[in-house]
Amino acid sequence: MDMDISVCIIARNEDNHIEECLKRLRPCKFEVIVVDTGSIDRTMELASKYTDNIFQFTWCSDFSAARNFSIEKATYDWILIIDCDEYLENVNLLDIHRTMKDNPDKIGLIQRNNPYTIQGTKSIVSERIGRLFNRKYCHYEGSIHERVMPIDGSAPEYVEVPLTIYHEGYVTESDKRTRATRNLEMLIPDLRNNDGDAYTYYQLGKNYVFMNDHVKAIEYYEKGLKMDCNPKDSYVASMMESYCYCLLEVDDKYCGEALQIMDRYYDAYSFRADFVYMMGIACMRTGNLDRALSEFEKATGIHIFNRSGTSDFRAYYQMGTILEMKGDKEKAREMYEKCGDYAPALAKLSGMGETD
Repeated sequence: MDMDISVCIIARNEDNHIEECLKRLRPCKFEVIVVDTGSIDRTMELASKYTDNIFQFTWCSDFSAARNFSIEKATYDWILIIDCDEYLENVNLLDIHRTMKDNPDKIGLIQRNNPYTIQGTKSIVSERIGRLFNRKYCHYEGSIHERVMPIDGSAPEYVEVPLTIYHEGYVTESDKRTRATRNLEMLIPDLRNNDGDAYTYYQLGKNYVFMNDHVKAIEYYEKGLKMDCNPKDSYVASMMESYCYCLLEVDDKYCGEALQIMDRYYDAYSFRADFVYMMGIACMRTGNLDRALSEFEKATGIHIFNRSGTSDFRAYYQMGTILEMKGDKEKAREMYEKCGDYAPALAKLSGMGETD
């Protein structure tokens, strides 16, 4: 393979994560660059077990400056950005080589799997994020909410690559609040001093999710989604999806506004079961049961999704609920039976008994 890759990592007090991160990378024989921004724990000691390419960077409250410094230290032009709390799960280097050889100036979207708790149930949410690129064409921009962007100022173009990481970060409530508080302390003053853009609102919303303040997250997500966004941008898709799931955590009164926003993006995201499922939820909460039923039915025929159940048992359960409300208990039972061992559906079947 003639596509050598440098993995660039910035770190600060990550001794609980960095060794696992670097251990997972070792089999790929990547060059690994670690830039420390002021650790006072064992981060650098642990990193030195896996790479000699360790550099110091004086923190200046500018994430892009730190990222670009790490990129400058790389030997190779192809750069893969990984954070200390992200662990490699799957990669196909040959396919990555083929994809990026055909798209040298595009940004490679990798898959990141994040632990997520919604309505008390733990699950995994997947997202696509731009992390692989050629430094001849791209670099980082943005002091607070850094993004990979073309150096020539053009709009970024993306291509999916077969690489998956698991995001260990934000697992505990303490971790979530600490990091979110740090981020908000930089984002909010920046918003006051500059006109907000969609990406800033996305970052604000995401950090309020980490703070479990879903109402505030919805407020910022709505501001971002009402702007002139490109639905093909990976962060816009992530913002829409997170916005939808925040709606599950709040009162139904937010769903009327949500429906208008979701309708605006319907053509762009209706190929994803998660989005169509949440459209069904919004319709259901606003009393449009016929459309809700139609959306849930559509979701069951879609095979692209991030959260399990949106294309099968969760959608069937909601269809059963609507049919039961409409008085069609026979068809409702049929939907509940399609849910397998989904506990709420089993409870419904138990309550319905053998016959009606």
